[in-house]
Amino acid sequence: MTERRSPTIRRRRLGAELRRQREAAGITIEVVAEHLECSASKISRIETGHTTATPRDVRDMLRIYGVVGAESDELVQIAREARQKGWWHPYSTVLVGAYVGLEAAASSIRAYEQQVVPGLLETEDYATAMIRAARPDFTAEQVQQRVRVRLGRQSLLTQDDPVDLWVVLDEAVVSRPVGGDAVMRGQLERLVEVAQLPNVTLQILPFEVGAHAGMDGTFTVLSFPEPNDPDVVYAENATGGLFLEKSDELQKYSFIFDHIRAAAIRPEESVAHIAKLAEEPLWKWRPRGSPWT
Repeated sequence: MTERRSPTIRRRRLGAELRRQREAAGITIEVVAEHLECSASKISRIETGHTTATPRDVRDMLRIYGVVGAESDELVQIAREARQKGWWHPYSTVLVGAYVGLEAAASSIRAYEQQVVPGLLETEDYATAMIRAARPDFTAEQVQQRVRVRLGRQSLLTQDDPVDLWVVLDEAVVSRPVGGDAVMRGQLERLVEVAQLPNVTLQILPFEVGAHAGMDGTFTVLSFPEPNDPDVVYAENATGGLFLEKSDELQKYSFIFDHIRAAAIRPEESVAHIAKLAEEPLWKWRPRGSPWT
């Protein structure tokens, strides 16, 4: 079984461990900053994973904390890995690299989506149509770049050590013909196909449920194989997204996801429903532009 290595998650893990060692030694951030002749904010950002620490900084910090030998060597090695750029780096202008890094390192992903098919499950045509519609300010090259990244991420589902993906889609996702009839039919067929993978679970949250626990919006919960790497929630919005890591926030979103999947149609019934929609799509029932009443 291969181990996923992500600069982003390594940076998070390193920062958390450095903070633990500092607190165990009873040393303040200000004292560390004074020894390293840097600002206290730099030390703080290293500990929160927002700034990459050099191997030398890590070695010097650990020396202050009295950490030497194999434990020090391991953390210095993590610092080296955390400085490497992920494969998504060339596309950093069109995608938040932090999310891709966390996604690449995750062992399991739980996601609820209200409007569109998640990137890991999109066809090329669907992704192109969706990005063009959602970002009319993008040039053709920017659209192509984002599509290439999205398709590249999908290898996580079929690699030797695939990520465990559980997705709940609001019925609106499979009812809106993004890209037109042919594109959407192809997307629905793709969902049926990928749902056959043993590491993928797909559910539909039907309209008839009415109000539900996920009304506040789309979110993704990423879990990691290392016990020192706590879960992360990513709540997406029009300008990017928000990472949530506090224990009470994680508990809240885990609670919400459990309620959403309990309210959704069972996986096998959901896949059958999607397959039926691919043959008899809802959008065919009412021609475009027809009145609601």
